Amino acid sequence: MTADPDDLLDWYDRHARRLPWRAPPGSPAPDPYAVWLSEVMLQQTTVAAVIPYFEQFIARWPTVHDLAAAPLDDVLAAWAGLGYYARARNLHKCAQLVANEMGGRFPDTEEALKALPGIGAYTAAAIAAIAFDRPATVVDVNVERVIARLFAVQEPLPDAKPGLRERAATLTPSRRPGDYAQAVMDLGATICTPKAPKCPACPWRSACLGHRRNVAASLPRRAARVDKPVRRGIAYWLEAPDPQTGAPSVLLRRRTSRGLLGGMTEFPSKGWSDDDHGLVLEGRDLDEVVAWSRLGEPVRHTFTHFHLELEVRAGRLKAPVPVSGATWFAIDDLKTQALPSVMRKVARRALGARGGARQAQLV
Repeated sequence: MTADPDDLLDWYDRHARRLPWRAPPGSPAPDPYAVWLSEVMLQQTTVAAVIPYFEQFIARWPTVHDLAAAPLDDVLAAWAGLGYYARARNLHKCAQLVANEMGGRFPDTEEALKALPGIGAYTAAAIAAIAFDRPATVVDVNVERVIARLFAVQEPLPDAKPGLRERAATLTPSRRPGDYAQAVMDLGATICTPKAPKCPACPWRSACLGHRRNVAASLPRRAARVDKPVRRGIAYWLEAPDPQTGAPSVLLRRRTSRGLLGGMTEFPSKGWSDDDHGLVLEGRDLDEVVAWSRLGEPVRHTFTHFHLELEVRAGRLKAPVPVSGATWFAIDDLKTQALPSVMRKVARRALGARGGARQAQLV
């Protein structure tokens, strides 16, 4: 017995998740701008984490023209906390291309969509299917899990990916392909879950080889995990009072546009990434100029390929001084800056140490 896409669509009509970027099952396709925005945000990020960011972006920039006209710094600041910041830079670049060179209309084929900044094979297929009802095969981690169990695929990931995509393509229907794409993703997210799949509620239960062989919960198999290395570095929290108001300011700088956290704002740091560099103050290295105090245990953060431990050092100057490549910002304005998650942890550590528990909660 083979899985029937119509059975899945019938299930989806009754059980579809209500998400702010979706059109209800059977309705006309949603706004391609909303689909594109949500799919870029959903890359390597959970639905629960994306929803508030999506709603904030749509409220602030309701059309692709609005987003294209926004300063990149504003987009990066609004994105802060979602991670994988190259997505935000590509999002802005793509919006400008679509708004300025395509009249605000997204292309409706996978190949044309893949030519846009930040859109790979998965995202192109998702937009083509969901926004334009093209019969494109959409395969995310949820779909991989469904297909691996449906066909009882024993080959471990990631080597199994091409075969899983081929099998998924055999099921992609020409009728309601957009709803089908969302249905199979919903099935993986709500029924065919990584642990303890709810097989009795699955519309494909009778066709599922993994279920029939009682191996569904063990699939998909994965290659042995390699432990992530640990990197260590230093982040500097340098304060000085504003000469006019006396309000405390802190030193920030912009990371280079390429590489990890590219284009994001940070507290000066060094020692932990390939594009790190020290900070020169009055002709000498920052370490040599200021009397630093260490703020407790290192701040810990995990990236895709490594764990990071950042020692936080705090120092103070009598007045702000010009620093090449860095800028002084009022501490009260930190929440408006494009600080990535790891630097927000640094800010909370420093603010907590200086007695600013209330401020620390805002960063």
